[in-house]
Amino acid sequence: MKHLCSNTQLRTTRRQILQNTSAGFGWLALSALAADKNKTQYINPLAPKEPHFPAKAKRVIFMFMNGGPSHLESFDYKPALAKAGGRYLAPQFDYKPRGKSGIMISEAFPHLSEMADDLCLINSVTTKNPGHQQAVVALHTGNENFVRPSLGAWVSYGLGTEASDLPAFITIDPIGDQGGAMNYGSAFLPATFQGTRLSGGGGGVPNLHNQHLTTGDQRAQIDFMQKLNHRLIDKHDPGNPEMEGLIQSYELAFQMQSSVPKVFDTDGEPPHVLDMYGINDGETARFGQQCLMARRMAEKGVRFIQLTSNGWDHHNKIRESFAGRAASIDKPIAGLIADLKQRDMLKDTLIVWGGEFGRGPHEDNGGGRGHHAKGYSMWMAGGGVKGGMRYGATDELGDVAVENPMPTHDLHATILHLLGLNHTKLTYRYAGRNFRLTDVEGEVHKGILA
Repeated sequence: MKHLCSNTQLRTTRRQILQNTSAGFGWLALSALAADKNKTQYINPLAPKEPHFPAKAKRVIFMFMNGGPSHLESFDYKPALAKAGGRYLAPQFDYKPRGKSGIMISEAFPHLSEMADDLCLINSVTTKNPGHQQAVVALHTGNENFVRPSLGAWVSYGLGTEASDLPAFITIDPIGDQGGAMNYGSAFLPATFQGTRLSGGGGGVPNLHNQHLTTGDQRAQIDFMQKLNHRLIDKHDPGNPEMEGLIQSYELAFQMQSSVPKVFDTDGEPPHVLDMYGINDGETARFGQQCLMARRMAEKGVRFIQLTSNGWDHHNKIRESFAGRAASIDKPIAGLIADLKQRDMLKDTLIVWGGEFGRGPHEDNGGGRGHHAKGYSMWMAGGGVKGGMRYGATDELGDVAVENPMPTHDLHATILHLLGLNHTKLTYRYAGRNFRLTDVEGEVHKGILA
């Protein structure tokens, strides 16, 4: 009975403290818990961490083109394909040498072509499976068969973040199918490192504002809850990653109430900047908004930012459909590169562009192209890569990577290397062994490094 009575009294006291906290008297709770001398010092798991070696890039902006954009209509010039005839489909756009470097880019990207000397075209990317689900998950996590931490989660785990009031990893308008939350999840890594999903259409973060408490009252309430959580974890399960993630999420969510609206508010941007991103044009407005938010987040120190453009699965009428998708991203991406350059940020911001695979050289369903995994194009810019160059190659018909093939694990290893991370040393102990993003494979392609 005595023990039961003590628990009842404890619950009553805790309820009274919570009531006082909600009423704005959080100092009572803080004073009551300040005497707990056994509490360990809390270390923010997202605090900036030193890389393994000096980094070229401080952050990544990953532009994912969902559906598999055709390398043959964009960045892989194949004049022999135009003459092949038969069951082959000729490239649907003309190519021209661009910039001082003279790299070949199709007419579908007139604005991006002006940034040719900043682009490193990788024409030899490969993936194992030409199915959307498998290829998308492999691109994002390095594994098509099992739930694994995403690339952004690994980067956050390895480097933390310089943003004190924003997540380390933000994904804007991610796809809801073909992997869903796995593409930005943390799997067995602590939940702190998973991506935060935002809407690029002006919706931002749902339920961002507290309708019941003032900022001061809410601050006091969160401080009280955090101390209780810390005391609980220190006593029963020190280092529990789920609890640490929960504790961090409370604090970050509170800070985001003021930081996120500022990032989304573009009213203070000069008209010429809005025009640079194509935000006032209906065709480019949505992706332009994503790109502008990416720049603003990069300025705030967010470590990994992912943007998504849908609608690149062109099985028929690729001339018309590809032209429309390219036009929706062309000016915004060129605007982002130009804006980063004028702010002296491109040198340490790595931009990665691409889809889960490419499209085959054969005609599919009347003027379209089918899925293609054996060789396709992605590109990088800034962040320590050589600009104005073509790296790797497919055969004369754009079918198979024949020069410097870059499978997914190599792609990930190279991105991590540019961030100062050794992909073989970035590991996490789980289920009795050390896991890493690149599994037991991966080679850094030093040929693209500046």
